[in-house]
Amino acid sequence: LDDIREGRINCVVVYKVDRLSRSLIDFTKLLEFFDKNNVTFVSVTQHFNTQSSMGRLTLNILLSFAQFEREMISERTKDKMGAARRKGKGVGGQPLLGYDLDRDNRRIIINEQEAKLVKKIFGIYLKENSMLQTTHVINEEGFTTKKYVSKSGRITGGRPFIKNNIQLILNNPIYTGRVFYEKKMYEAGHDAIIPIELFDKVQERISYNRVNRKIRKNAQCA
Repeated sequence: LDDIREGRINCVVVYKVDRLSRSLIDFTKLLEFFDKNNVTFVSVTQHFNTQSSMGRLTLNILLSFAQFEREMISERTKDKMGAARRKGKGVGGQPLLGYDLDRDNRRIIINEQEAKLVKKIFGIYLKENSMLQTTHVINEEGFTTKKYVSKSGRITGGRPFIKNNIQLILNNPIYTGRVFYEKKMYEAGHDAIIPIELFDKVQERISYNRVNRKIRKNAQCA
């Protein structure tokens, strides 16, 4: 676009019109931009002339189908991921602390060493009654967040914990062998690390502490 503004380009060529954009609104804006800067638009596999009313109609029809196709792909992907969630299957992404990814069977499996740390975090929180203090204790003992190597070889994690890391672990039902999707809880296809009773106890403590903090804060403001 910068090159077009500076007059370096006089023709934009694509294989098909939907390679430029599958959004009818975005495409229209781009064509107006091309016209404003005297740039010709060419699709090598679809023949139409935008200078005529019939050509513009043909282009709009092609773009409407392209946008429809994009929306259908998006809906099918969302439905597929939702069905996988409801069956307790993984939908990709980096595994959480305590689990490893079984790429062949597309499921997560327990990492025994990390699972011990997850249990330790739950236990420390119930003892310390504070996420911040739990974070300090875990870091003082030399533990770090999950180190993960992607398919491309990119390394993430392996850093000291912050309060947010601890909060995400304590609030995640995946450690009980369940998944939460669209306001419903589903039994998952992986093994649990934390008993449901312990998880519920921690949730009650978190809710109680949250209410107490709000009461103290309101009292101070008053």
